[in-house]
Amino acid sequence: MSVFDPAPARRDGLRTDLYQLTMGAALLAHGRDDVATFELYTRRLHPQRGFWLACGLELALEYLEGLHVSQEQLGWLRDLPHFASVDPKVLDRLGRLRFTGDVWALPEGTPVFPNEPIVRVTAPIVEAQVVETYLLSLVNFQSLIASKAARVAAACGTKQFVDFGTRRAHGPEAGELVARASYVGGASGTSNVEAAHRLGIKVHGTFAHAWVMAWDDEATAFRKYAEVFPSSTTLLIDTYDTVAAARRIVAEKLPCRAVRLDSGDLGALAKQVRAVLDAGGRREVQIIASGDLEERKIAELEASGAPIDVYGVGTELATSKDCPALGGVYKVVETRAGGRVRHPVKVSTDKGSWPGVKQVWRRTSTASDLARGDVVELASETVDSTALRADGPSPDHVPLLEQVMKGGRRVRPAPSLDALKAQAKARLAALPDGVRRLEAPDPWPVTIGPRLQALAESSRAEARSKAGR
Repeated sequence: MSVFDPAPARRDGLRTDLYQLTMGAALLAHGRDDVATFELYTRRLHPQRGFWLACGLELALEYLEGLHVSQEQLGWLRDLPHFASVDPKVLDRLGRLRFTGDVWALPEGTPVFPNEPIVRVTAPIVEAQVVETYLLSLVNFQSLIASKAARVAAACGTKQFVDFGTRRAHGPEAGELVARASYVGGASGTSNVEAAHRLGIKVHGTFAHAWVMAWDDEATAFRKYAEVFPSSTTLLIDTYDTVAAARRIVAEKLPCRAVRLDSGDLGALAKQVRAVLDAGGRREVQIIASGDLEERKIAELEASGAPIDVYGVGTELATSKDCPALGGVYKVVETRAGGRVRHPVKVSTDKGSWPGVKQVWRRTSTASDLARGDVVELASETVDSTALRADGPSPDHVPLLEQVMKGGRRVRPAPSLDALKAQAKARLAALPDGVRRLEAPDPWPVTIGPRLQALAESSRAEARSKAGR
């Protein structure tokens, strides 16, 4: 059962767009049994993003393994006017649908760039088609949040940050997905208790301003809270006067392991509070900062020398506010039926696609261990092929897409979140500094291999010919 499955029985079959099911029924009605390959990828980067961070694969594999339509759901479908003219036997076949295909994908925590497949699905065409909506929704959102978290982690440097975003996420379920993706991207934990419980990660929290305001005075509020939580107290000190509250902690020897600042000039206040605590012999007390923080503000605070130990990031992280959508797409790139291989291609302006089953090769400099660029080429090519060596003697080429599912079942156990987090950190560190820069990042070189380029040109010419152009 998925860590985010709200019911004991999987009911993912209807968690999709209607047209996926109508297309599926029509394909079954026409006896289409092609084996099709679809690839999920992005077309472009946001101007302030030097990379996307692939995330969500393990949840996607859980979905594919558990995909089915229950009898109750099938009965509901039969009553829809859209299916009134569909042969009941076709609907029965749709109701028995399971995913039996193969999946290749980038490991979670891999930096990815435009036109590079993140997930590649090969399956009977009905199976490969109906999973589009769910895969896009999941991988797009998880990758979006993980990418944002990676930027926040970069701004924090050696310091920690915590996901505080559940209350501003687009729903409770989204808040739990945010906790997962932000942890992969670099967060040390989350304030979301259910996510921490299910994912096995650290949960963090303080108290709200309402706690302070519920008592006659601030000192009483602090003391009463510490009486219940003597060893884990973090005091929120900006309800009335931040610096005065810090002085009160020192003067009254109030127990606490940290204080939290949530408003005002966080840099200036952190310096004043740190000075008060240190002068009063409370050097052990950490300072946590929150309040509409994002990577640029954190970078400014760090550059100013603000003595902040931990950052709490909420709205900006949970919504990726400066870039609220990733825009991945899922396109058919090959079909096979009766010994015939087709390479469909879309030639629309600004929305064209690349045909053919592809692999992504990352070029690494053996001298520095830094990645130098990517080559997207047909998966049938090899490291030593002319296609991959067209730019001259090359450094090592590492294939990024790995087979993760065969015949509808995983080929290896799911890695731990800590392993995925470590992998993301290592793979991001292998990118040049300019690509990871928060502002005006350097472009990452993605080369289209000559074999793929040739296939694309012939497929586009054929598509235009059939369209009468």
